[in-house]
Amino acid sequence: MLLSAAGVVVVVLLVVLGLRLSGGDGDSGVRPDQAQPGTILLVPGYGGSRVALTQLAARLQAAGRTAEVLTLPGDGTGDLVAQADTLDQAVRSAVRDGSASVDVVGYSAGGVVTRLWVDRFGGAEVARRIVTLGSPLHGARIAGLGAALAPDACPEACRELAPGSSLLKDLDEAPLPAGLPWMSIWTENDETVDPPDSARLDGAVNVPIQGVCPAVRVSHGELPTNPQVTALVMGALGVGPLVAPTGCPAG
Repeated sequence: MLLSAAGVVVVVLLVVLGLRLSGGDGDSGVRPDQAQPGTILLVPGYGGSRVALTQLAARLQAAGRTAEVLTLPGDGTGDLVAQADTLDQAVRSAVRDGSASVDVVGYSAGGVVTRLWVDRFGGAEVARRIVTLGSPLHGARIAGLGAALAPDACPEACRELAPGSSLLKDLDEAPLPAGLPWMSIWTENDETVDPPDSARLDGAVNVPIQGVCPAVRVSHGELPTNPQVTALVMGALGVGPLVAPTGCPAG
């Protein structure tokens, strides 16, 4: 059976993107078209709760975007690399469905999962933009305490999120790929990710919410639903240049 010309184009696109997502021989430097937003994939944090991100996804959908909240394997406390593989499978599914690229929003540990996906699954070649919210990219003290004082009660993801873990050391040694637009947002009121600026990432646009909205108090759990944070996320996932905000956005 002969393929139509359109069918050939689709097959070629899938093959090329499949090669990009394979991890292969490293980053080719190819980047998606910033003017053509694709599917938004939202990655939950430790424990895998989808509740808060579902509200953020609804706001993105109301703005006309296709947005999907991932379901993490198990209870969301297992190996973060396995969770990154789940993200990779969701990306492949979006590509098969016709999305030329994806935007990724990683909340809390979901930002570490996203960082792993970029580093180990070739994500920079298919991610148009990435936003992380309160992500312990360099670890969280609470995870370090759990790993040291109660290792039997600290699942694999908990141990991997301990400052100085081998997984985080590997990521710290891997520079963010050039040309990948990434915004990291966090709150100085974070009671879970300590220190809060563990969310800071070299090469990203780093935005502590109090840096632009000094009067706003936001807890870790409120990051996905806070109106000002939501406005920052929606702006970051637009088509204009990804730059640090100059003022507090209206909620």
